[in-house]
Amino acid sequence: MCDHVEEQEMEAEALEAIFDTAFESISSSPPFQWSVKLFPEDGEEGEQSQDNHVGAKLIATIPEEYPECLPLLEVHILKGLAEEQRKILLALANEEAKANEGMSAIFSVCETLRSWLADNNVKGLDDVSMHAQMMRKMQEAEKNKINSQQIFEASKKEDQMTAVELEDIAVHRRRSEGTPVNADTFKIWKAKFEIELAEKALEVAAIESEKEKTTTRKKGNTSLKIKEDEQHAGRLTGFEQFSSKTGILNLDAIEKAAEEAGNVEGESSLNLDMAELEVDEGLFDDEEDLDDLDFESDEEDSDVDD
Repeated sequence: MCDHVEEQEMEAEALEAIFDTAFESISSSPPFQWSVKLFPEDGEEGEQSQDNHVGAKLIATIPEEYPECLPLLEVHILKGLAEEQRKILLALANEEAKANEGMSAIFSVCETLRSWLADNNVKGLDDVSMHAQMMRKMQEAEKNKINSQQIFEASKKEDQMTAVELEDIAVHRRRSEGTPVNADTFKIWKAKFEIELAEKALEVAAIESEKEKTTTRKKGNTSLKIKEDEQHAGRLTGFEQFSSKTGILNLDAIEKAAEEAGNVEGESSLNLDMAELEVDEGLFDDEEDLDDLDFESDEEDSDVDD
């Protein structure tokens, strides 16, 4: 019960903020009773406004289990209406309350009644003569006919629309009407919101983990590079060993580097055994071959040039 009372008090505060002086809390303790004055046009003048030809007051008695059960509604005439219109307004109010059962419904009921008052904001509705009643019925029939035709045209147009267009219309309708907030819809929203938060936290954790791994790899590569630089520190390069920049030719360093590379096995490998070379002496025995050379032709050519 306490939960319902708190919800009812919050609804009363919201209605007072919306309707201002038009709202009145008749009973301040459960069961609450509220009243709201309704006119076609909003304004401080209310009933005295020349633009408002009709007006009514909604009185709602709030049961302890509301909004789980329906409120008890009454409609009183304030201006320009007859009993016939009062009954119409009362039927509309109960129908709207039934449609919003389980939710805070009084504001929705008030808007439905004010919409009817705006559509019927004409003089003479309180005239109860037979002629006036007959004229009103004829006007109502003509209005219903026009509304039916508009509904038919709208449904015909919807039949010709594509699925995408219908979905766009539905989205705009939901946005304009909004989603009623109650305990069930709040729980659904909260569950979705918590899931979104958990997914976002996982994404952030994965990004941070990847950043940490990247930083660790960079630190490892830097340490390895430093170790390699330390190992090579103090060594002479080939250019330094063979160039004059060092001032001397460091043979000991050269020999040591060659031994480390496996290119030098010992001094014996650098000496050639000339005795093992075989020379064909027969190639030099034939002196006659030298006589065949034409040295004179070369001398003649030289004289001609002179």
